[in-house]
Amino acid sequence: MTLAAHGSISPCLWFDSELEEAAGFYTSVFPNSAIGHLARYPHSGEVMAGEFTLDGTTFRAINGGPVHAGFTETISFSVTCADQAEVDHYWESLTADGGEPSVCGWLKDRFGLSWQIVPRRLYELMEDPDPARATAATEAMLQMRKIVVAELEAAADAAGR
Repeated sequence: MTLAAHGSISPCLWFDSELEEAAGFYTSVFPNSAIGHLARYPHSGEVMAGEFTLDGTTFRAINGGPVHAGFTETISFSVTCADQAEVDHYWESLTADGGEPSVCGWLKDRFGLSWQIVPRRLYELMEDPDPARATAATEAMLQMRKIVVAELEAAADAAGR
């Protein structure tokens, strides 16, 4: 038996009361995205629960009221980027309006959700058959906030000489 025969797995996010705002924000940042159904409380019209799709992945969410822990880095969403322009787009969009840059390509958006914005080139360099190049790229990444492909490549190239 496969999971697909019974259903699918989707992340479910708990917001205090910002679900609709967050869904609008996220769908504006990622391509191939849309807000799905939003269920509202009958008397107030406030959003109770809903779903949105980000680049083909469906997220479910609730407005569950305040939580003590909020979002933490123990759960994050990793975005593999084709190039530096894509890294820059996601980094700038997700840190805007109160988001917080962290280290090694990690950030928190204005809702407190953690993201990893990683260029595909980082994975390639970390798997380089030359261990000196792989180590140099990894060490360069460990010094960065937003990952910069040109700096990774320069570090790898310097070590490979």
